[in-house]
Amino acid sequence: MHRTLPAVALRQARQQLVEKGNCPPGAVDARLARSWQRSVAAGLLPMGRFNDAGPCGGGAIRHIMASHHELLSHSRPVMEFLFEQVRHSQSIVILADESGTLMHTLGDANFLNKAERVALSNGASWHEQHRGTNAIGTALAEVSGVEIHGSEHFLDRNGFLTCAAAPILSATGSLLGVLDISGDHRSGHPHSLGLVSTAACMIENQLLAATCRRQLRLHLHAQAEGLGSVAEGIVALSEDGWIVGANRAGLALLRLTATQLGRIDLGSCLDLRLDDVLSRHRRRPQQIFQAQRHDGTLLYVQLHGDQIAPPEPASAAYSVAAMPQDALACLDTGDLRWRSAAEKTRRILDKPIPILIQGESGVGKEFFARAAHDSGPRRSGPFVAINCAAIPENLIESELFGYAPGAFTGARREGSLGRLREAHGGTLFLDEIGDMPLGMQTRLLRVLQERSVTPLGGRSVDVDFALICATHSKLREEADKGRFRSDLYYRINGLTVQLPALRERTDFQALTQRLLRSLNAERDIHLAPDLLHKMRAHPWPGNLRQFASVLRTASAMLEPDECRIDWQHLADDIVEELSKPLAAAGAAAPSRVAQSLQDLSRSAIRLALAGSGGNVTQAARSLGISRQTLYRKIHAAALGPN
Repeated sequence: MHRTLPAVALRQARQQLVEKGNCPPGAVDARLARSWQRSVAAGLLPMGRFNDAGPCGGGAIRHIMASHHELLSHSRPVMEFLFEQVRHSQSIVILADESGTLMHTLGDANFLNKAERVALSNGASWHEQHRGTNAIGTALAEVSGVEIHGSEHFLDRNGFLTCAAAPILSATGSLLGVLDISGDHRSGHPHSLGLVSTAACMIENQLLAATCRRQLRLHLHAQAEGLGSVAEGIVALSEDGWIVGANRAGLALLRLTATQLGRIDLGSCLDLRLDDVLSRHRRRPQQIFQAQRHDGTLLYVQLHGDQIAPPEPASAAYSVAAMPQDALACLDTGDLRWRSAAEKTRRILDKPIPILIQGESGVGKEFFARAAHDSGPRRSGPFVAINCAAIPENLIESELFGYAPGAFTGARREGSLGRLREAHGGTLFLDEIGDMPLGMQTRLLRVLQERSVTPLGGRSVDVDFALICATHSKLREEADKGRFRSDLYYRINGLTVQLPALRERTDFQALTQRLLRSLNAERDIHLAPDLLHKMRAHPWPGNLRQFASVLRTASAMLEPDECRIDWQHLADDIVEELSKPLAAAGAAAPSRVAQSLQDLSRSAIRLALAGSGGNVTQAARSLGISRQTLYRKIHAAALGPN
């Protein structure tokens, strides 16, 4: 943003916006004008106080930092390096999360008075709705690097600052946070924006390499010397060559947008086949070679990936082939959210930490739990799965805890171990634990605390098992409402992982091919391209369970000489569902006549989200805007995907 206008002219332009609803034409930069307008819409006044933006409590900030552990880990070293570049300019380096809450600060705060130090401390919010135009909040809103100097801040009380900030994006283009340099406006560093933008790119590249380390990664640049630099493009590929992640440089070099990730393959962007790239790499690891974009532009390319290795000597071939991937890796088809859940789970499998798997019905929670068991040190022990919603309430006690011989009329002569004791030495998986009766929750809590089971009519018996629980409900909310014991919730919530719904996954094609292979072991079956496109856009309320059932039925409809599933192989109800337009016919209409463009925008967003079943990517496509733009509009309008 420019700094050509003196403070007086900026204040006059801002006052005209407040009083008349618009800035003088050409008076300020367009992004600055948009930010000021958002500040006015939030109810702020230049001479007024902040909105409710005091630092959040210790528990809340600890939760925020824990949920952003990976971002913090990769950002801290870069922040230290960045601070060394601005050490003598009375500045501080700040990391905020995707909502503008400060998580980590580093540097010289002596230029701040006591109140201002509180405003720039961990837990404080610098979202535009709370602080008006400022580099952190405006960088988040615009999803781009910005610099806000002196009186360009909407609130006069922030006019003593000069700030430069850049957003940090994930490999799939979602906002992770923002990096900022703030200092006294009289002594700011002249290259702050360039420095903070470069630092944000460094963090993004490190995060991409960490989250995609088990994937093939193609590194790109227009010059061979650019490979390995902070300016290189990085593209993550699925095992069958689909582009599932990228940094901003990678997207720019391939002429892609983040909304295309997971929907386009490598060959659609470059004259490369994945098999050829792998073959070259095995012959000459880390070889740099040229590839051509379809517009004729040449790029330099290098392949990376932890799982790629040069050919082993013949004597070692057997031992390498005999080393299988773990069970979690075998389920991995390229979705980054699923992979993140697996990575977190893998790290604690050798520790006495319970796992809570959350996700909609049908997303594969039991498959994930069994794979976690098979990937851990208890893999040789039993895996005992119990569906808490399927056991009749009058039988659940004896089913779980067992009973001694003759404990009650009708009991088996030899008694019963009970499912909890059957899990001894292995893993106990409690599916739909949110449906467990409160009385049984109390007994289960005692088992987890004392590590012993008391069967009906018997004595206490020690048990040792790893615990994995799963639920489609939000247990924290259930506990707050008294429908689930809060002490049990905290006992089972050692690590919570959220499995994505099928409509949210970026590996749809690879996942489809894996399901088809499992259903058709003797034939190579695939979907017709237009059918695959329709299925990818479908919301799939039953998730993988529903999708697998559809593919199973369609596979049964194939003739012996057919290898492609098309519309005629589908059940009539599925054809009807897939043929519906993206915006469902029954979507609710606005309850009142829109009074402004903002009202129309909100109504359109609600309709699109309703029609897509809450799928933000699909809704954005139907509205003709990017996913990031839709997220910003949802946040600004206080809407949520329904």
